[in-house]
Order: sequence, then structure tokens, then C-alpha cells
Amino acid sequence: MTDRRPPREPVALLLAGIGLGEPDVGDAEATSVPVEVPGAPATPSHLADLDARIEALLLVADAPLPLTTIATAVDRPVAVVRQAVERIRDDYEGRAGGRRRGFELREVATGWRLYSRIEHDEAVRALAEAESPGRLSQAALETLAVIAYRQPVSRGQVAAIRAVSVDSVIRTLHARGLIEEVGRSEETGAVLYGTTDDLLVALGIRSIDELPPIAPLLAGAEGAHEHAG
Repeated sequence: MTDRRPPREPVALLLAGIGLGEPDVGDAEATSVPVEVPGAPATPSHLADLDARIEALLLVADAPLPLTTIATAVDRPVAVVRQAVERIRDDYEGRAGGRRRGFELREVATGWRLYSRIEHDEAVRALAEAESPGRLSQAALETLAVIAYRQPVSRGQVAAIRAVSVDSVIRTLHARGLIEEVGRSEETGAVLYGTTDDLLVALGIRSIDELPPIAPLLAGAEGAHEHAG
């Protein structure tokens, strides 16, 4: 299966965003010392060390990290880790007195992950286009949108809404891990499809309910949805 990691948080960009390059071995102690921001309360050294370790985990993770996973890795209670994660998030937002970063720490369906901010999408998209030649086609994106808003939905129902064959597109989306079989129609026995957590992660949302309303744009599709096999 192809790499489904969204192209919105390249490690190089994140490193640049938090002012880190390739640290020298001799700088190890210096990087663990918290930087005090004038006018902001200093973070105790033991908490700053915990925050730094959690940041390292978030930076190298290929998928969102649940609090329990982070807690196991740093050997701390989940409640303590949640406080640290929220402290890191507030720091990135500039609430601790520092500058607002070009990326944010966001909680999605399966855990916490770093994302570039939406206002920088144009620059990130340019980088993604240069590095990711295997993007989804327009047909695949349209089919994915239908499944996302109409799930659970059968292949026939999707084809009726789009008025074209969607067999190959369904196979592509399934291979990419963006959709999955979620059951069968009681009336026709047709396979029903729904979206996966990987899609939620790529979109940076916790639930499919967070998608913007689109019903007015699908006017006339209700009949196809009800009668297609």
C-alpha cells in the first residue's frame, strides 16, 4: 500500500518552524534547558523535559498518537501527559508569551498530531505537488466525497449519483486505505462502503460529522441514493 501520510507536516518544515537544525552532541544539555519568555511564567525544568520528550515523539510519529501511547513511551500517567500535550498546544498558539508557530498540535480521531496551519496551505500545497506525484484524480476525489457524505453507501449508489462507472476508483480508494467495507445492504446484498480513520487524519478532523454541510449541493441525489442497488 502506498504511503497515506498526509503531506501537510514534513519533518523539515516542522524542524524549521521550531528553530531546530541538526543539533550537535555537545548541545544536548543546552537544548533541554527551557527558554524563558519575558513576561511569561517559566516552565519548571522537569515539566520542560517532559514536554521536550513528547514533542520528539510527535515529530517522528507517522500517525496520530493516543495519549495512552505517549504515556507509555515517556513512563508518565495519562493525566500528566494530557496536561503536557495541552501545554505544548498552548505554547504553539503563542499563549505562553512566545510567537504563534506555523504549525499546530491538533487532536483528531485517533490521537494527537502536528499539522501545518491552514493559512500556510498555499506554500505546503506547492511542496506537496512537487514531492507527491501520485495524487488522487478529480474523479477519485469526487467519489470519495460522495462516500464520505452518503456512507454507508454501495458502489451502485455512488455510480448513480456520479452518473459514471466508479469500479476502478473504488478500488483505488480502497487500496489507499481511505474507504473500507462496512457491511452489506439488507435489500440487495451489495457491499456498503464508508470512510476510514485515515481519511479523518488526512483531513485533520475527529469525526465525519465535522465535515461542512453539503446537502444543498447534492440536490436531486436523494432518489438515486434510495433506489440504486
